[in-house]
Amino acid sequence: MITVSDQAKAKAIQLMTEEGFNPAEDYIRVGVKSGGCSGLEYVLKFDNQKAETDQIIVDNDVKIVVDKKSILYLAGTILEYSGGLNGKGFVFNNPNASRTCGCGESFSL
Repeated sequence: MITVSDQAKAKAIQLMTEEGFNPAEDYIRVGVKSGGCSGLEYVLKFDNQKAETDQIIVDNDVKIVVDKKSILYLAGTILEYSGGLNGKGFVFNNPNASRTCGCGESFSL
């Protein structure tokens, strides 16, 4: 399960609309790939396609699509948005990560 904070929801709806996506029908695609300074790197983009092996998660009225491999790494994650003076944008608070890099975009288990 992935949880979406109210701030992340509001920003995702705003950005999806600006980029021509329909927040009521389209998805936030999240995933994990090899890379980054800690070994695994988060992926986040907007998408209107769903593969047969994708899992759809709906939280806080936001549709998230996750590929089958990534769901194991992201279980229990909270997707947040930080927009302060030193804000980083979307932030993954992942309880499975044993170590994260300084920028918060990669992690290891």
